[in-house]
Amino acid sequence: MAHGALDGLVAVVTGGGRGIGAAIALRYAAEGATVVVSSRTAADLEATLTAAGLGADRGLAVVADATDRLDAKRPVHAAVERFGRVDVLVNNVGGSVGGDPDPFGGNDDAFEQTLALNLTSAYWTTSAALPGMRERGFGRIVNIGSGASRHTGSTAGYTAAKHGLIGFTKEIAKAGAPHGINANVLCPGWTRTSLVDFERIAARRGTTAADEEARAAAESLQNRVLDAEELTGMAVLLAGPDGRGITGQVIAVDGGYKV
Repeated sequence: MAHGALDGLVAVVTGGGRGIGAAIALRYAAEGATVVVSSRTAADLEATLTAAGLGADRGLAVVADATDRLDAKRPVHAAVERFGRVDVLVNNVGGSVGGDPDPFGGNDDAFEQTLALNLTSAYWTTSAALPGMRERGFGRIVNIGSGASRHTGSTAGYTAAKHGLIGFTKEIAKAGAPHGINANVLCPGWTRTSLVDFERIAARRGTTAADEEARAAAESLQNRVLDAEELTGMAVLLAGPDGRGITGQVIAVDGGYKV
C-alpha cells in the first residue's frame, strides 16, 4: 500500500494521457492517491496507468472528449461510481484548435473551439465535481494555466481562454471556501511535452528546431525549457494537506517566464 502526501485521496486528471497531465497523474499515484485519468485516446491513458503501476483498485481510464458538455463530466461521474467520490480535480486538458484565430477577420470556429477546450471544459468538469466536494466539506481544484494566462504571445483564443481560467478559478475559490474547497491555477511556461513541437514551429517560421528551442528558452530567467515532471511538486502541494492555506492563487512553475 502506497503512503504519501495524497494517501487515500481520489484524484481526477483530465488530459492525463500525455505531457503535464500524465506527469501529475504519475506523481499523484506515487503519493498514494487513487487516480482517474481522461483523454480522447485510450492507449495513452492505459500507458499512464501502467507506468503508475495502478490496477483497477486505484486507477481508472476514462475516454472522453473535453469539448463535449456531457463527455467533459464523464471522468467525474466515473470516479464517483467506481471510488465513491472525487477529492482532487486537475483540469489539465488544453491546447489550440483549428489553427490561428486571427482577430482581424480570422477563424471564428478556431476561437470558439479553443475557448471551449481550455476554459469551458474546465467549467463543465468542475461543475460535476463541486456538489460532492461541498457535501463532504473538502475539495481541491487545480486548473492548469499557461504563460498565456498572464502574458500575450499565443493565439487570441488561447490567451483569452487561459486569462479567463484565472477569473473562473478565483470565483470557484470564493464560492468554495466556506465548504473546505480550494481552487488555484498552476501555470507552466515552455515545457517539454508533445504539444510543444519545435520542428513544426521551425517549419512555419523558416528556422530550425534548435533555433526555436533557444528562442523559447530565452523567454525565461533560467534560459531553459522545463520538463513536465517539474510541475508535479506544486501540483501535490496544492492537492495535499500542506496546501490547505493556498486558494485563489495563480502560481507559476516556469523557470521565470517573461518576468
